[in-house]
Amino acid sequence: MKRIIIGALAMATITFAACNSSHPSHEGHEHDSSAIAGEAVQQEAAAVKPQFTNVDPATAASLKLVVDHYLHIKNALAGDNASEAANGGKGMAAAMEKVDKAVMTSEQQQLYTENEDDLKEHAGHISKNGNNIEHQREHFAQMSEDVYALVKSFGGGQALYHDHCPMYNNNKGALWLSESKEIKNPYFGSEMATCGAVKEVMAPSAL
Repeated sequence: MKRIIIGALAMATITFAACNSSHPSHEGHEHDSSAIAGEAVQQEAAAVKPQFTNVDPATAASLKLVVDHYLHIKNALAGDNASEAANGGKGMAAAMEKVDKAVMTSEQQQLYTENEDDLKEHAGHISKNGNNIEHQREHFAQMSEDVYALVKSFGGGQALYHDHCPMYNNNKGALWLSESKEIKNPYFGSEMATCGAVKEVMAPSAL
């Protein structure tokens, strides 16, 4: 039993160290291992352009509003502010009601529809749980998968960073999108603010 406990603690320490190493050190040590690891992560981030090159301007504008409210939620969770995350959820739900699928191509409609109901459900849960940040974070993790699919296809109206936290959900990991290259983890907030790594840099449009 003692060996099992020691092994588990060692694994947790390794995982935590790996998570921390993804954020470059600012201590100024030339050979600091965490700084080197962080630089390597940044260099490996892939540049991604959206799939669709013929997105109607009205569609692009309405989806940017959806993404903006998603970022509102993300920043609130990173700041441990559940009530503000709830406001972001309300804003996102309202923005989705204004998305006009009629101007989309059939392929675009299909992709958007595949993610629409899930996004509305997650936005609803986040908006109604301003006193339960853990529940909000659970839905945010699933919401991020859907928003990532939309941004990867339509673009997000601005350059976005696809980040990944390896420790969330019992080390199963989770992604999120950010408007900033700086890691601010929405799943752990101030507990582990810099836990994560940039996986992709996503262009605002396919043009």
